[in-house]
Amino acid sequence: MSDYQDYNWENESFTQAHAYFMPPIIKMLPADGSPILDVGCGNGSFANFLISKGFNVYGTDASVTGIELANRRNPGHFFTQDLSEDTLPVELKEIKFQTIISTEVVEHLYDPRKYIRFCKAILEESGGNLIVSTPYHGYFKNLTLSIFGAWDKHLTALWDGGHIKFWSYKTLSALLTEAGFEIVSFKGCGRIPLIWKSMIINSKI
Repeated sequence: MSDYQDYNWENESFTQAHAYFMPPIIKMLPADGSPILDVGCGNGSFANFLISKGFNVYGTDASVTGIELANRRNPGHFFTQDLSEDTLPVELKEIKFQTIISTEVVEHLYDPRKYIRFCKAILEESGGNLIVSTPYHGYFKNLTLSIFGAWDKHLTALWDGGHIKFWSYKTLSALLTEAGFEIVSFKGCGRIPLIWKSMIINSKI
């Protein structure tokens, strides 16, 4: 955990990936005003967009620069997450979150099981949903990358702090169900079916 590489966000803008994972995730969110936690919120662009649409959203991230940017629009909604801790920042501990979203995070983690246990502990008391997005991998996607010689670019090997885990529906589902989550739905997004850019799994504890 001590080797965390800060993303060093420079602005509050969306990334390219937001264009394809935001619409399907928004459809999965509760419309009852219950609190939502964005774990690994980065610069807060998605969470701040959701707040502007009336959702009750808070965010955490290990990036100090990301949290500083996120709080410019909605101060008090975003907090730095100490990766060595298994609990939420003190300001969020009393909030009964019923939904967690975590977008394009799990592929960066050395210990994804610890991350899932952390999310489970937040949701367990009141029950709720964990919605995870990550780059999609499957047979036809992997075959396409091989045919076009695109693995070097795709694996981001030269990106410090980049992708280190490459998930399929099968492996991400196994990670979630192993921790006690039940898979509610799956959605591929970006590009045509079976070579999607990312996938979204909605699960419930």
